[in-house]
Order: sequence, then C-alpha cells, then structure tokens
Amino acid sequence: MQTHITHYEAVIDGKLAASVTGGRIEMVCPSDGQIFATVPRCDAADVGRAVVAARRAFDKDGWPATPSVERGRILSRLSSLIRENEDELAALESRDTGKPLRQGRADIVAAARYFEFYGGAADKVTGETLPVQTGFLAMTLREPHGVVGSVVPWNYPAQIMARVAGAALAMGNTLVMKPAEDACLSVVRIAELALEAGLPAGVWNVVTGLGEEAGAALSNHPELDFLTFTGSPEVGTLIQTAAAKNHIGCTLELGGKSPQILFADADLEAALPVVLNAIIQNCGQTCSAGSRLLVEASHLDTVMERLRQSFRALVSGPHDRDLDLGPLINAAQARRVADFAEDAAKAGVPLIAEGTVAPDSSQHGFYVPARVYGPVPLDARLAREEVFGPVLAVIPFRDEAEAVQIANGTEYGLVAGVWTRDSARAMRVARAVRSGQVFVNGYGAGGGVELPFGGFKKSGHGREKGFEALREFSALKTIVVSHG
Repeated sequence: MQTHITHYEAVIDGKLAASVTGGRIEMVCPSDGQIFATVPRCDAADVGRAVVAARRAFDKDGWPATPSVERGRILSRLSSLIRENEDELAALESRDTGKPLRQGRADIVAAARYFEFYGGAADKVTGETLPVQTGFLAMTLREPHGVVGSVVPWNYPAQIMARVAGAALAMGNTLVMKPAEDACLSVVRIAELALEAGLPAGVWNVVTGLGEEAGAALSNHPELDFLTFTGSPEVGTLIQTAAAKNHIGCTLELGGKSPQILFADADLEAALPVVLNAIIQNCGQTCSAGSRLLVEASHLDTVMERLRQSFRALVSGPHDRDLDLGPLINAAQARRVADFAEDAAKAGVPLIAEGTVAPDSSQHGFYVPARVYGPVPLDARLAREEVFGPVLAVIPFRDEAEAVQIANGTEYGLVAGVWTRDSARAMRVARAVRSGQVFVNGYGAGGGVELPFGGFKKSGHGREKGFEALREFSALKTIVVSHG
C-alpha cells in the first residue's frame, strides 16, 4: 500500500521556507521503513539566512527589550496551543521516532509543560545587590547571550526542543535550531505553532538538514553567541571545538551509563517495575536510561529471577500498537545493539532473558528484543559503554563501598538511582555518587521540568531544565554606581 507523503518546511524569519537548493530529506517511519514525509535539506546558505534573521530580531527588532512578562505570555500561549493539538503532535512524534503512542503523548504533554513553566518564569529572573565600600552601589543583572544555536537529537525531539527553546526565549535570546534528520517533525510543527502564538519573526528559526551540512554550518557560524547540544560525546567534541574557535559558551548533554543501586533492604515490589521502565522507555534510546542495575550479592538470584520473568513478557512492535517497546530509530542503531549482543555472547556474558518482537511487525522495521544480562563482569562492554538500546546489565556488589565504586566506575555521570529503606545510607550513597541527578527510591520524575539536569565527567557540562537553565542562557553583568 502506498504511504501518503507529507511535505514539511523549515521555519526561517517567521515563514515556512524550502531550502535554497530545493533539496529534500525523506523521513522514514522506524516501524515499517516506509517514507511518510519530507523536510528541506538545508545547508550553510539556509543556516546563514536563519542566523541573519535571529540577529536582526535580537539587535534591531527588540526581542530582548520585550517586557519579560510579555515574552512569558507568548510562551504560555504556545503551551496552550500544544495542548490543543496534542492528538496530532503525539501521533506525529510516535510515528517519527517509533516510540509507542503513549510515550509520544507523554513527550508532547511534557513539551507543553516546559513552555508553561518558562512562560511563568520569564519575569522572575532577578539579580543581586552586593555589599561594597561606602559611596558605591553594586548590582548584578541577568542578560541574554544573544543568538543561540541549538542542535537537537532524534530520541526526544519534542521534549528537548521545548526545554531549550522555552528557557532560551524566556531569557530574551533568539534561536536557530537544527533538529536531527532522523526525527524532527514535531520540532517543525511546534515552531509553526509558536508563530500562531505571536512569536515575532526571526526569534525562533528551525533549519532541517543533515548534521554534516546544516549542523556543522550552524555550530561553526561566527555570528552565534552561545551553543547548546544534546547527543553523542564524539559530536559533542566537535560542538565544543566550534564554540571554542568562536570564543562562545556551550551547554553539552552527552549521554550516560546510569546505575541503579539496589540494596538488600530495598522494596523490590516498588523498585523492579521502575527499573524495568527505566531501560525500556523509548526502546532504551535515552541518555538517562538506567542501563546498569547494581544488586547487593545476597539478593542477586532473587532479582535475576524476577527480571527473567519480566523481560520474557516484553513485546516490541509498531508504534501504533502501543506495546511495551517500539522499534529503534534506524538500521544503524539496530546494528549497534546487535553488535553489543554478539560481543556479549562471544565473551560468555550470561543472557538472563530476552523479550519478543510481535510476529506481525514489518520486516522492514528496526526491531530488537529487550535483553537483560547478568552477572556482567566489570570489564565487559555492557558494563562500561552506552548501548542506547533496551539492554540491562546486572552487576553484583558486596557492600556499600563497592556499590559506590562500581557506580562511579565509568566515564559517565548523568543520573543514578538508590534503592534502600535505610535513610542514612541513602544520603551517604547519593552524596558519594558522581552524577548530575540522583533519585532515592525512584527514578525520574515525569519530564523533570523543574529539576536541573546535566552531567559530570563525559556526560557533559552545563545544566538544563528548571530555573538553572535560565541562568545558563544568560550572562551576568555587574553594575557599580558611585553616589558619593
């Protein structure tokens, strides 16, 4: 059956725009491998148009001079429009990324919440007065950087777009955003809704295109004042290098190998469903996925048996079937996850259990079954490297000190979970683990809109979400007045 193909456009200077060359990128549904949409294949010329528009909107058209309460009202109107179009956007996000429909809907709800949060926060950013010598008044102000360049990944396009755009625009910056070529349609559509909400031309521009073309052109553009990127450490290095060459700041969120530490006194009935969801959500394609489960050795057999039952029951299938898992984003990602499975088999790492793929799933979809391995040796790839798929590594530990050592034993430090009924132990471990977020007897908090988010070590630097993001998207100015 022929799939209907919808043609979307970039958003440049307040208008829907094709690329200068007229080139297009075909969008493939991960569930069946079918082309269902196209977007412009923007290049350096298109990026240049967008940056010029953003610069004009910042320097001449007065977006940063717009009263903060009015900026907030526009973002709040956008939040309402996202909710009004929730069904359309959820279906689009689900089909574009392959995630089950309920997860696509949750992402759209979270995107609306980001704009609601930053709409309310826009007029609540304050500076300080500072004590200095007699005869002087010193104060600090928070001012926008200027033109922000943002590169958004394919795993959570709506959510990550919203947490960047909400905070950046609330602070008075203008924005040029390059979403991933694998999944970008919700970003384009919500940018269209932003114009309907009253966002002035040039304030938020979205250029679709390939990373090596539009992404590279944007990150290296000399007229940017700040950069933000979520993605792989390898590309993060390129982004940070580009920022350094132009002497601008950047925020990087670069993934993780996040541990969940399960002590013997933990409530397994509460913990294990959360542990399961933290690795299968979005088919494991989540920077903060709880991909390592550290289990106190005395309870290892019990936990592995419970996980065996849970993973065997998991079913992967098309996004619109709303099963436990959808497909991976593309063939390359499916190959990566298969490589980890092959390496584990060669190394003799025990496979505890795996789920199934629904038999009526398209052979052209990018499906892999969810898998749990254990006990996993500390020197195994599964214990050290980010798989970015539905693969859980179970690792035993003897005592609290070893649990912390193992938890801190990778290059990453993004999120961690601690499961115990001992409140003193919970605080000791939470303080000792090198991670940007630590959850005790839980993991995640919805979209975590209010919670500062970012990593230690190779998980990146800078913070997004919450009020901390408003500080990230602003520069501190000190004013000193001599009054005699």
